[in-house]
Amino acid sequence: MSFKELLQSWRESAAAPRTVAAYSVRLPLDEAAQLAALAEMFPGRAPEQLITELLGAALTELAAAMPYVAGERVISTDEQGDPVYEDVGPTPRFMALARRHRRRLAAAGSDEAPRPRRPARTQQKRGRG
Repeated sequence: MSFKELLQSWRESAAAPRTVAAYSVRLPLDEAAQLAALAEMFPGRAPEQLITELLGAALTELAAAMPYVAGERVISTDEQGDPVYEDVGPTPRFMALARRHRRRLAAAGSDEAPRPRRPARTQQKRGRG
């Protein structure tokens, strides 16, 4: 999703489902001010939603910017019959790792609701009397 499409979606739609994992960040002053400006411009979006969606757009652009590095193995041919070589650059590893972590996060979020932790039992000492 491009940043232009992201702005359009903020105007038109609800946020996507989220994982149970939470991340805490401390923003530089200028970015925090820009985030506050966006939250004021789009009052239906919480700052956390804006951060999440901006991060998603940035990660999409980052993945698209990763360089293609042609390997030696031919994996297919294009429309003109020319060989297409496997990508040995960072993209395949990034995508494989992202898929692995997505499965792990989805499994962690598959519980109906997070269970509250029980306090540890403490044994009380009884005095003899």
